[in-house]
Amino acid sequence: MTTDMPVFDLPETSGFTTIPYGKLGIIAMPGCEELAGKIDKYIVRWRDENVTLKDSSLKVAGYNKDSYLINFKCPRFGSGEAKAVINQSVRGYDIFIVVDVFNYGVKYKMYGQEVPMSPDDHYSDLKRVINAIGGKARRITVIMPMLYEGRQHKRSSRESLDCAMALQELMSMGVDSMITFDAHDPRVQNAIPISGFENVSPIYQMIKSLIKSTPDIKFDKDNIMVVSPDEGGMGRAIHYATVLGVELGMFYKRRDYSKIVDGRNPIIAHDFLGGNIEGKDVIVVDDMISSGESMLEVAAKLKGLGANRIFVCTCFGLFCNGLEIFDEAYKNGTITKILTTDLVYATPELRDREWYERVGMSKFIALIVDTINHDISISNLLNPAEKIQNVLDKHTKELEMNSDTQMEMKL
Repeated sequence: MTTDMPVFDLPETSGFTTIPYGKLGIIAMPGCEELAGKIDKYIVRWRDENVTLKDSSLKVAGYNKDSYLINFKCPRFGSGEAKAVINQSVRGYDIFIVVDVFNYGVKYKMYGQEVPMSPDDHYSDLKRVINAIGGKARRITVIMPMLYEGRQHKRSSRESLDCAMALQELMSMGVDSMITFDAHDPRVQNAIPISGFENVSPIYQMIKSLIKSTPDIKFDKDNIMVVSPDEGGMGRAIHYATVLGVELGMFYKRRDYSKIVDGRNPIIAHDFLGGNIEGKDVIVVDDMISSGESMLEVAAKLKGLGANRIFVCTCFGLFCNGLEIFDEAYKNGTITKILTTDLVYATPELRDREWYERVGMSKFIALIVDTINHDISISNLLNPAEKIQNVLDKHTKELEMNSDTQMEMKL
């Protein structure tokens, strides 16, 4: 099921009364036009309605515009080589570059053949754009929802540290800060300790979307449990369980370290560590779905332990090996719903799936961009615990009212 519009509440106008750090400019890298376009429309509307600043004596050139999107392009030669061309001045601008390095839906011609853009291609285009800016911008912030090479964050043997190298390279080119979502391991920010690095959690939007798609869900210890599919994601699951006030469980992955298949040690078995889940709904929390085989095996194990409905909440849905295995899992009742954000590319086929819920993040990002442009702290935006509690309280009251109404109808 497609959710094009955001399903969470934020102010209709930003209401800032301070002068921006610099003229706002948003660069939508190839494949991010839809997301950046929504971000742009929110900021245009907010600033147009911000009467406080519009009618004040503080007239800032370029504050109110029809669009903040920067006119640029990344043409390619027949050999596949490319360049970035910015078609307007960006001197003194506060630039925000939105890039989805996992958007394989963007293609280009190389030696007459159509080639889907790889993460390396997207990352190279990002560097080209920064190069084209040429140091003229006042500040550059890169919004990269899923970190380039984020899964290669540590060294187990003689391996490259790709994510750390990429972060250092971007900072050396003049990027001031990075904004990412649900990083596979946020400790990778240690590679750039004196630069900005914001790791944003979509937990508030996930919970709101889960309530909207499943109105009868109950968030209490008797009816629901949060489960991490592996030990690496426990921090993420603890966050969900603590905010929701429910119990926590996890799976331990036993691997065969004598073999390497597709660049990793194959999983032998999943062992569940946690309390009784019989009859409870389960929220499985992870940062991403790649092939999905491991996630579905976890869901099957939970079903075998007596779990009721299973909801999978992940920030990024890549679905590298297709959708058929998820169709089968939904058909046989292994999964009830999979929720992912709209921060990475999703095929039209995925968006139309009955078991799929796409969580809108554009309004939230727009508020982050507008706040940073006014040089105001975003700490409150990154810690939505109070807002989540208000949503849960409202949902609980609605369930109680519906229950009372049904009782009166029976009587």
